[in-house]
Amino acid sequence: MPIDHITLDVRDYASSKQFYEQALKPLGYELLMDFGEAGGFGEGGKPDFWVSQRGEPTTAHIALLAPDRETVDRFYEAAIAAGATDNGAPGLRPHYHENYYGAYVIDPDGNNIEAVCHSAA
Repeated sequence: MPIDHITLDVRDYASSKQFYEQALKPLGYELLMDFGEAGGFGEGGKPDFWVSQRGEPTTAHIALLAPDRETVDRFYEAAIAAGATDNGAPGLRPHYHENYYGAYVIDPDGNNIEAVCHSAA
């Protein structure tokens, strides 16, 4: 069953919105809906990645699918430039499988955000 959407609870919506606008851009995601204390990012008109300032922040690991390895690299660079902390530079993770190419960052609220590509180079 596919997942329709994910919501991360954040400390500061404005700050998180700015972070994700930059970090998700290489993946083709943009802010599609904004309700002042919650916003939805996505592509093709459908928001499926939400951030919301409502209660305590969550900490999660979310892996976002990238179409190719170059996009994983661009995600990592954009997220670091936007203020993320490195949690694993882009590269192969052959312990998962031979073509698992991922990059990991920690967002301003402590969430482990990953971009991953499963295709061969």
